[in-house]
Amino acid sequence: MELEIFTTETALDAATELRRVLAARTHRRKVLGQEVLVPGQLGEALQLPRIINRLQSKQQRFREQGLDDFQELWPTLSVTTREKVLNAIGWYDPKDLNWEDKRSNRRPIIDPDNA
Repeated sequence: MELEIFTTETALDAATELRRVLAARTHRRKVLGQEVLVPGQLGEALQLPRIINRLQSKQQRFREQGLDDFQELWPTLSVTTREKVLNAIGWYDPKDLNWEDKRSNRRPIIDPDNA
């Protein structure tokens, strides 16, 4: 699988969306005998708030550190999670698009039998 290349801006978008995707996972817990759904805590365990704060920093060295941290984290995520994040931020693979898709700049497939 090809590795995505992030800038500080795209990493910030992806990290923010990743935090939302991970928080959308819910878990059932019993509290005082009742079952309640609680949001996932994986984002905090992966230190996403710290990474996002660094990516938003005004100091270049903190932004670079946040970018490095995010690029180390990204390959460890599941393929499904990465796809959810990339789809949510609007990234796509042009090779996967149909010819009719406006984002597609591929040439039409020529049938060698009709040529």
